[in-house]
Amino acid sequence: MARKVIGGLIQMINPLNDESLPVSKIQQAAFDAHIPFIEEAGKRGVQILCLQELFNGPYFCPSQSARWYDAAEPVPGPTTEKFIPFAKKYQMVIVVPVYEREFAGVYYNTAAVIDADGRYLGKYRKNHIPHTAGFWEKFFFKPGNLGYPVFDTRYAKVGVYICYDRHFPEGARLLGLGGAEIVFNPSATVAGLSQYLWKLEQPAHAVANGYFMGCVNRVGIEPPWEIGRYYGSSYFVDPRGNTLAQGSEDKSELVVAEMDFAMIEEVRRVWQFFRDRRPETYGPLTSLLP
Repeated sequence: MARKVIGGLIQMINPLNDESLPVSKIQQAAFDAHIPFIEEAGKRGVQILCLQELFNGPYFCPSQSARWYDAAEPVPGPTTEKFIPFAKKYQMVIVVPVYEREFAGVYYNTAAVIDADGRYLGKYRKNHIPHTAGFWEKFFFKPGNLGYPVFDTRYAKVGVYICYDRHFPEGARLLGLGGAEIVFNPSATVAGLSQYLWKLEQPAHAVANGYFMGCVNRVGIEPPWEIGRYYGSSYFVDPRGNTLAQGSEDKSELVVAEMDFAMIEEVRRVWQFFRDRRPETYGPLTSLLP
């Protein structure tokens, strides 16, 4: 029996890149730029919407500047509260990536999940934190400590995996074992070394675990750091690895796809990957090997 859900992804060019301006002004400009796309999603019947990683501003990690700690806030907090009226108005689940401040000196790369009635359901904290040229994330983020939660929303069981997480199949599998029917991966990924992986890894996660994925990447070049071109190409993929909808490489836009969640059971009955697991043989995965 069909069980159709409409999903949406917003990929965005950061509208204000000026290091001389207050962080709060830059964040407000980014939030304001998203509003027309959130409204469009609601009017087009999107039931589950996801925004890009660190949506309300630039990807500031190349800066290694302490001024960007001012972008952090509690979760739930002011930014998540701004989305409650949209969730209620359009009966829409919203996944909101936020720079989280737990307390002084402890910060996380986080995504909050708001249900279709405006209730805050919880958050995921990015577990895998890179620290390499341009992506100096350990300067700003502590690795997550909440595991791999799955959120039981009105329309589906939702998991979140943020950007660099996608290179690690272990968490993707745990989200599937936790009951996720769709996993969102909000990202900030530039053209170059890993671009070909954008087209490979997430369809592979969807197939290996029998769920849908919504993968959203920002767009454009962000001065003054200019570490590369964020190439968008946000997409939805089904449990058979088929791309359902995909965005452009250079435009701010809303990507929408209709998904039939009945496919999850169909695929899992054919490919019994969960049944055929051998967890008793996986001990070394949790050992501190080289």
